[in-house]
Amino acid sequence: MANPSNPRIIGLEQGWNDEIKKKAIDMLEEMLDNGLKSGKKTSMFAPRQYVEIYTTCYDMCTQRSPYNWSMQLYQRHGETIENYLVNSILPALREKISSGDGSDSSSILLTELNLRWKNHQLMNKWLKKFFTYLDRYYVKHHSLPTLEQAGLRIFKVEVYDKIKTHSTNAILAMINEERENGIIDKTLLKSNVELYEAMGMGSLEGAYTADLETPLLENTREYYAKKREEWIVTDSTPEYLIKAETALNAERVRVSDYLNLASEQKLLRVCEEEILEKVEMVLLEKENSGCKVLLANDKSEDLRRMFSLFSRLENGLQPMACIVQAFISSMGNECINKRQARLEGGEKDRNDDPKFVKSLLALHEKYLGVVKADFSGHSLFQKALKDAFVEVLNKNVGTYTNAELLSTFCDRVLKSGGEKLSENEKEESLEKVVQLFSYLTDKDLFADIYRNQLAKRILNQRSASDDSEKMMIAKLKMQCGTQFTSKMEGMLGDLAVGGDQRSEFDSRMRQHHGSIKLDFSVQVLTTGFWPTYKSPDVSLPPEMHRCMDFFKQWHDDKHAKRKLTWMFSLGNASVRASFGSKKQYDLQVSTLQAIALSEFNVGGCLSFEDLEQKLKLEENILKPLMHSLSCGKYKVIVKSPSSSKINRTDTFKANPKFSSNMRKIRIPMASLDSSHNTRRVEEDRTIAIEAAIVRIMKARKTLAHPQLIAEVLSQLAFFKPNPRIIKRRIEALIDREYLERNAESNNTYNYLA
Repeated sequence: MANPSNPRIIGLEQGWNDEIKKKAIDMLEEMLDNGLKSGKKTSMFAPRQYVEIYTTCYDMCTQRSPYNWSMQLYQRHGETIENYLVNSILPALREKISSGDGSDSSSILLTELNLRWKNHQLMNKWLKKFFTYLDRYYVKHHSLPTLEQAGLRIFKVEVYDKIKTHSTNAILAMINEERENGIIDKTLLKSNVELYEAMGMGSLEGAYTADLETPLLENTREYYAKKREEWIVTDSTPEYLIKAETALNAERVRVSDYLNLASEQKLLRVCEEEILEKVEMVLLEKENSGCKVLLANDKSEDLRRMFSLFSRLENGLQPMACIVQAFISSMGNECINKRQARLEGGEKDRNDDPKFVKSLLALHEKYLGVVKADFSGHSLFQKALKDAFVEVLNKNVGTYTNAELLSTFCDRVLKSGGEKLSENEKEESLEKVVQLFSYLTDKDLFADIYRNQLAKRILNQRSASDDSEKMMIAKLKMQCGTQFTSKMEGMLGDLAVGGDQRSEFDSRMRQHHGSIKLDFSVQVLTTGFWPTYKSPDVSLPPEMHRCMDFFKQWHDDKHAKRKLTWMFSLGNASVRASFGSKKQYDLQVSTLQAIALSEFNVGGCLSFEDLEQKLKLEENILKPLMHSLSCGKYKVIVKSPSSSKINRTDTFKANPKFSSNMRKIRIPMASLDSSHNTRRVEEDRTIAIEAAIVRIMKARKTLAHPQLIAEVLSQLAFFKPNPRIIKRRIEALIDREYLERNAESNNTYNYLA
């Protein structure tokens, strides 16, 4: 055991009072107080002083028991800090709290708290340095709080817990002052916020969240609730949203300036709830400034702001998208109503209404741009645009469907003599039409009409550009797949192959020039690709008959297994004619018109019945044929009696008085075939529905009726049948023993292999 009389042994009171307290603690407290009063930074301990005090502490902690004073020094470390806080810092803070009653009271209290907190940190730092040996060994060995932690805990208990309500209120008051455009000391606020963070002892939950963040969120909610009530009454929707955007940006900046970043999302969420979520529908539907009004007046900037703000809310964009959809639908219905008004006003209903189609194209282009630019192409607004145009495009007015009007508009763009457009304008127009086409539920009907019109353009040499035709088919293929355009591509393929065949046949014709007097060519079409046409039997002039026999012989030699069927209604001819004068005309007519005109070469009158017998044509074909020659713009045939209608009692003769300033004259004839065959479309749909049912049942084997209906509807991309029609097709397949009803459930079907 050590000898007490040994001068190297330091007694507790001796070491504490004569060395540590006198030379360190008292001087430290004096320097902190004097530095505080003078406002100057006081110099701290010199290295020699520090080493002496450290050595004393070290010696007192390393002496053998019972002279090892580690436990006592640890206790007195805490007591020293506690005494200083209770006797010096806390009274000073309470004085500021009791004396502060003006507008600057918050700043005064927080300034004092900040300075006292810094003093405490300084004291804690130096005491930790003096008692470093305690931290290294005694604290670690006994699992005690470190000196720094102990100092913070004492500050929390003796100072923070007793003034935190006042300091929090002071911080909130300064924040509200800044919200009202006041100027505050942000550095001071940041320092005080750091105090709250430190009081959590490494966690935000302990002090910052509970003592500052939670009251801040409540204060923020109250503040913006009042602002919301003010703004909603006095401001229009755009003005309100500008203020809301400014407030949200200010709160974000406020967090970055002096609050903890963990508070940002919570603070913004409170603001969003108060100034956006609770009045969303009021703002969207506000009279004279709501979403519809902004759309109607093309207020892009306001719409972008509205989208940006409501996108912050969960499901905040859904009500806005519904309004956008309803607005676009109403604008589309206006276009439909204008067309209906024109028809009711006496305008003739035709399958060609470019004004209506262009109005829909312009409407779609405009709001597609709005969706992309103002709503960032968000999926909800793309769906709103789609649903609106699905509603509009499938609402038909008049005799002709919108599918037919769209197809006819394409026909105007693609045929020569139609819309006067450059190649780029033509491509843009077709692209816009295909976008509208994508909204049609009856895509198969569009395809049938388009194929008929494509055939007419090709066969009548009215197509302006093969490249444009291919481009349009490529766009449809991109939209609907290969199956949708395979027949159209086959039609263009026939033309490419037919060109080579014509060249070869023309070469053979030139070799037999003596026996063939007509300039004759044939276009061979593949039956499966082209629309079905009426093929009337007609009595041909001998020269035409000779040409056909010559071609048939040549074709049979090359393709013995192929069958030729002549379509006289699709052919065309150039007939040279003169009418009682020396002037000759080149009449551009169909093959049937040319055959009819040849009967008048001998002169004289022919009755309707005479023509019927000579040409061997049915009445429903001969009437439109003779109407085109005798009642049209160019009356090359005179009928008696004169009228605009063909009757069986009429007589006809060549018009000896016919004259025209033009030499080449095109005489059109009404088509013998409709633009599309509704019955054929229905038959194709029936086949498609049954094929889908069989495909699904083959894969699933057993399926309930509702699920089967749903899967069939999901597989049919080109049209949307009524579920009742699908049910009838299911019954038909049961009758034909493809399916059977389940023995246990009448509403379930089994597949029969």
